[in-house]
Amino acid sequence: GFKGSWLTKILIMAGAEVYGYSLPPEGEENLFDISKIDESIKSFYGDIRDYESLKKFFEDAKPEIVFHLAAQPIVRDSYERPRYTYETNVMGTVNVCECVRESGTVRSFLNVTTDKVYQNNEWEWGYREDEKLDGYDPYSNSKSCSELVTHSYINSFFRDLGIATSTARAGNVIGGGDFARDRIVPDLVRAARSGQKITLRNPDSTRPYQHVLEALSAYLLIGKRQYEDHKFAGFYNVGPNDTDAVTTLKIAKLFQEKYGKPEIEIKPDGGPHEANYLKLDCSKIKSKLGWAPKWDIDMAIEKTAEWTYGYLEGHAIEIMEKEIVEYFNDRQRR
Repeated sequence: GFKGSWLTKILIMAGAEVYGYSLPPEGEENLFDISKIDESIKSFYGDIRDYESLKKFFEDAKPEIVFHLAAQPIVRDSYERPRYTYETNVMGTVNVCECVRESGTVRSFLNVTTDKVYQNNEWEWGYREDEKLDGYDPYSNSKSCSELVTHSYINSFFRDLGIATSTARAGNVIGGGDFARDRIVPDLVRAARSGQKITLRNPDSTRPYQHVLEALSAYLLIGKRQYEDHKFAGFYNVGPNDTDAVTTLKIAKLFQEKYGKPEIEIKPDGGPHEANYLKLDCSKIKSKLGWAPKWDIDMAIEKTAEWTYGYLEGHAIEIMEKEIVEYFNDRQRR
């Protein structure tokens, strides 16, 4: 997937031995193939709903640190395929947790969920980690269940086995190489490339947008710190500062400014329910782990446009590596 490919690239550049388990990449355009990641990792195609296949993979890999990002991640798809969404996001998590439990090698485990796990009251303030978990739509709700599955495994097994475990509830991530449908930035890229208009269904929807490297830096930090000391294991919100929780319309206009197109059209389509206002309180990860976002929304859009230009000119890998180095060498928020 999109985040998984960026995470894998960071780990490769850091010298890690990486094993990847995933469904085959979808579509002619996908970041996994574009970035040629399979040449540098031990990759296996499989479905996390297939417990026996996943267990065999764990037995071969013998991992010390596990990042669980596999999911059906699209809200609209969850309305069309609710059973598949629950099978993947809930029972898939059960299978991953069971493999972690039986591995005998895992010391640090992170389950990546979403900011949408909370019961959304359309509050103007950010949700904290102790708020009620009760996502509305099948995607959000299945991720709430994934959290609860992880909590149960911590209480029932992982704590006694010495497996440091956390969940990370990240806001909307953007960046180069995301080709998913029904996501605002990929839709903007497609519209710009095709010369068509971008149609906004919910222009006033507010989300905590952040560059993909922001979220991944937090995941890596959580995985590292809890590996070193179990006291850092916990449940963490991962999002931008309040000023970067912005509307869909602002995202579209920022992209238009950086990329020069596409033309914007506002046209509500009466589609299924999606949260209108949502942001996170990230005080916990900032105070406990010392993490803080570096790139503001302007920079996130700029880097997304930079990658897109580079990809169209045949330099996707170079731009990807360049942005990773820039991000991790950048000590100041911009």
